[in-house]
Amino acid sequence: MIHECAQRIAVFRALQLGDLLCAVPVLRALRHAWPRAHVTLVGLPSSEAFARRFDRYVDDWLGFPGAVGLPEQPPAGSRLPGFFAQARARRFDLALQLHGSGERTNGIVRMMGAKRSCGFAPAHGLGAAGDDFLRWPEEESEIERLLRVVDHLGIARRGRELEFPLREDERRAWRRIAQRHSLDPQRLVLVHPGARFLSRRWPVERFAELADRLALRGWQIAITGSADESALAASMRRSMRTRAADLSGATGLGELGAAIESCRLLVCNDTGVSHVAVGVGTRSVVVASGSEIRRWRPLDRRMHPMLAVDVDCRPCAHFSCPRAGHPCASAIDVDAMFELALHQLTVDAQQPLPALVSVGA
Repeated sequence: MIHECAQRIAVFRALQLGDLLCAVPVLRALRHAWPRAHVTLVGLPSSEAFARRFDRYVDDWLGFPGAVGLPEQPPAGSRLPGFFAQARARRFDLALQLHGSGERTNGIVRMMGAKRSCGFAPAHGLGAAGDDFLRWPEEESEIERLLRVVDHLGIARRGRELEFPLREDERRAWRRIAQRHSLDPQRLVLVHPGARFLSRRWPVERFAELADRLALRGWQIAITGSADESALAASMRRSMRTRAADLSGATGLGELGAAIESCRLLVCNDTGVSHVAVGVGTRSVVVASGSEIRRWRPLDRRMHPMLAVDVDCRPCAHFSCPRAGHPCASAIDVDAMFELALHQLTVDAQQPLPALVSVGA
């Protein structure tokens, strides 16, 4: 074991919800290897709630103010010295860099002042004195990639499964919302048309048509999203010919997790809620526009198939697609999504998925 006496551990992953959920197997392995260690998640302001939810693995949270070259939040350079001072005051024994290849983040992690740092580095950054970095794996799923750090530390893996723990008060709150909208969990399909990047969104009109087709087969439809996505949800509802409950802005993350846990199917873009579905064990259908399929698709392709097409510009990091017609999204038609959704809702789990799911694999 590389770090036998790691009592104060920092995990740097200043990313969004789905990215954090993919790191849960690493956090779980750390807790089992060092049950008495004090583990601090270093991340975006929004990740404080994640740290509280996963308090079985995370003891503390330290907010990262952002830096030039990291697009997840506007850089606040004036706050960086204070951040580094707070980090150094915690006297970390070990800092794990789980934020990409390390090209832009290894320097940040080193400035945190831990006795040792471990994580990823691009090929040209290997071999720094005192650091235990390994080459950034290019071709693996995000979960498997992050677990390489666990292997490198010499500690045991504790599975690749994701989790999304829920409190009973969150489940009760969701049941009240469901009753208010006369929703039956046994017939309920949640449709989540949003994604943080516009380039990751399948056209909302197609979500609406898909929802109509499912509703005509007897399934109930509820549209989910944050308060910021209320206009998108309203647009989808206006495009529909059948009834749908608009739950955008009506649920916090916990209530949304409880909704996903209780429903029959989640249909969504390749975004954070797709990993929530994995964590609570609910079937999903994921439509992937622009994202890196091999990296982000769920490991269980029967429970969580992802539909995508190959285009020469995938993967992209654009907030909105610069190409006419948004080809990676527009090439995925409603017929394909409907066939896959219907399969997930009505076909025995042991039967093979429709051939269409292999597109883009």
